[in-house]
Amino acid sequence: MAATLRDVALLAGVSPKTASNVINDRPHVKPSTRAKVEAAIAELHYRPNLTARQLKYGRSGFLNLAIPQIDWPYFAELAARLTEAATEAGYLLLLDVTSATHEAEAALMAGVQPSKVDGLIFSPLALSAEEIATRTDTTPMVLLGERAVPSDHDHVSVDSVVAAKAMTEHLIGLGRRRIAAIGRLSNSGTASVRMEGYHQALAAAGLGRRSEYEEGVGDYLRSEGKLAMARLLALPEPPDAVFAFNDLMAIGALQACREAGVRVPEDIAVAGFDDIAESAYTAPTLTTVAPDLDVLTSEVLRLLLTRIDGSRTEAEDVQVPWQIVVRESTGG
Repeated sequence: MAATLRDVALLAGVSPKTASNVINDRPHVKPSTRAKVEAAIAELHYRPNLTARQLKYGRSGFLNLAIPQIDWPYFAELAARLTEAATEAGYLLLLDVTSATHEAEAALMAGVQPSKVDGLIFSPLALSAEEIATRTDTTPMVLLGERAVPSDHDHVSVDSVVAAKAMTEHLIGLGRRRIAAIGRLSNSGTASVRMEGYHQALAAAGLGRRSEYEEGVGDYLRSEGKLAMARLLALPEPPDAVFAFNDLMAIGALQACREAGVRVPEDIAVAGFDDIAESAYTAPTLTTVAPDLDVLTSEVLRLLLTRIDGSRTEAEDVQVPWQIVVRESTGG
């Protein structure tokens, strides 16, 4: 039979109330007591009774994660981490793939969910900040991504302007002066903020912008990165460095260089953004901006669960730490 809360409490040598406080991540529990209860949970493979929770608290025990794509490695890894963190908090995570369509995202804003959920984690791409501001559904929500959002909404993001500026400065620091960017995309918050950081770094270094070095794409895919790099390599004066606005496009760019017989990083340095697992296994391995997904995951769950339990009412805008991981594609 499945372990109960009383089983956990008995094994840990604490009261059921104390065990419940640990399971629900309530404050004022001694670290030593919390450790004993967590050890008992692990040994007994305890999972909270979601039906009982719903009856007692009027909650479903479900959270919904709405992302634009599941076949993008960044979102797949994020979904895996959030699923694990939600389970540890006693929730089941449902997945909703919007394909970045306005219709699907607007439905979520209106409260149309795959099931009754206690909270929503949402990465919108098609909706504007003005449209998000008109939301009337009261389901607790945390927004992800680099788009501008209303100030009264919880939001977790990476400061992509600063991160993109730092990556461009890394390329400049290598002595590269003809630095291209792959990732210009209309109506994309990600593209606009990363392009802004790229422009800031060029200006600070006294390097003029060259429109032929700013490659537009149809989507942030390997194939688009490959096509964009091929166009850059065909220029009368090709760039000596390329910053792709995500790792998938950077990986496509590496393939275009291989097929053209262009050496990386000797002839051209290549960098990406996201630090997906694949970036450590490309040939050459890929230099990239690595957001701290551990912090992102914990902050998203903290914001959402404190909204659900009513212990916090003021909106928070959290920026996640990041670092540049230098690998072989820029000489690391």
